[in-house]
Amino acid sequence: MDYDVAVVGGGPAGSSAATMLARAGHRVGLFERDTFPRFHIGESLLASTNEALDAMGAAAKIRAMHFPEKWGAIFATADGRFESYIGFSTSGEVPQPQTWQVERAKFDQVLLEHAASCGVVVHQPQRVIDARLDAEGVLLGLAHEGAASRRVRARAIVDASGRWGLLARKLNLRVPEPRLANIAIFSHFSGVARPSGPRPTDIRIIAREDLGWFWVIPIDASLTSVGVVLRRDVFDQLPRLSHEDHLERAIAETPAIRPLMAGARREWAVRVEKDFSYGARQYAGDRWLLVGDAGSFLDPVFSTGVAIALESGVEAGRMLDGALRDGDVSARRFATFNRVQRARYVAFRRFVTGFYTRPFRDVFYNPDPPPRLLSAVVTLLAGYWKPSLATTLRLEYFYLLTWLQRQLRLLPAVPSVGTAGGGGADDTA
Repeated sequence: MDYDVAVVGGGPAGSSAATMLARAGHRVGLFERDTFPRFHIGESLLASTNEALDAMGAAAKIRAMHFPEKWGAIFATADGRFESYIGFSTSGEVPQPQTWQVERAKFDQVLLEHAASCGVVVHQPQRVIDARLDAEGVLLGLAHEGAASRRVRARAIVDASGRWGLLARKLNLRVPEPRLANIAIFSHFSGVARPSGPRPTDIRIIAREDLGWFWVIPIDASLTSVGVVLRRDVFDQLPRLSHEDHLERAIAETPAIRPLMAGARREWAVRVEKDFSYGARQYAGDRWLLVGDAGSFLDPVFSTGVAIALESGVEAGRMLDGALRDGDVSARRFATFNRVQRARYVAFRRFVTGFYTRPFRDVFYNPDPPPRLLSAVVTLLAGYWKPSLATTLRLEYFYLLTWLQRQLRLLPAVPSVGTAGGGGADDTA
């Protein structure tokens, strides 16, 4: 065997899994198709990522980067008349409420270099073109520009290949999310106005009348990531425009963001992502595990992407460590890992799909929420998807309120968070 474990992909999921395994004494080869640093979207972290960074021994290195601090989120209506600040410290179940907004090129590179410092053999740029599973292990087919293809053998594989999904596509595991078939249009800007007060670098999420939303994320002292997410049915009704014109039009028609962008200058090309939400039928099998975006990805409205990547990577590393030591890398051994990944995805999916319905937004944007109910919602928004029983029951009550709002209109409609009839059926209750 060339390696005990082959990890395909060097993003947060791959780096965390590889680091955990190398620190446990296993021979790990990581294969990344790009050369870091490279651009990646998904700049806002959740508080739960702190525990994953601690587990892999990378917390101090991330802290030393002095990324902008994130303590919570500002949620605003489209007209800018209402803002609600949700701080992670509101919940007593969030042990480390401060996290970061990060430039992913730098963040991901720090994690990959940390993996290498822990003993991971990093191959970049290195494309993996195939993975063959057999009773003895996994055989990777590698290709490199200008060189002959070669093969590498390992006892097991962690697929952290992101949306490309090496194993998910090979084994037909991917499950699309048609209700989250959204379009994201985004870029980086300088000169974006930042709020005054003690938390100027927290993420700002601005609702739109068409049930879309804007993100505004400060990623360093001068740059801010700004993007709009539109539902596919809304986007399809728009005139055909360039990416730049679509973004400018969305800014112009959303009053709450116009003053923030008055002095802004675009520093990057406008990028577009679409149909980016999906799950998986299975997250582990004989000799393989899926982590991060290779397994599933949800709409970015609550910034779950990096949290899921890091946490699933740490969990995969721990699971494989025990499996390798016991000589059992069967699907049965990974049953718990499979259940945890599915449960996390379902917990976040329930909240995310609800956000694209008007009744949910009427409850979520309620200007005077009960403190304990708010604390429960904050716990989930901080990334803690499996909270205490009391918090779980309060979250169920929140979902019940959204269902009752749909049926009975218990609460007054909150202006400028979505069209009165928008949304279709949801499964929050």
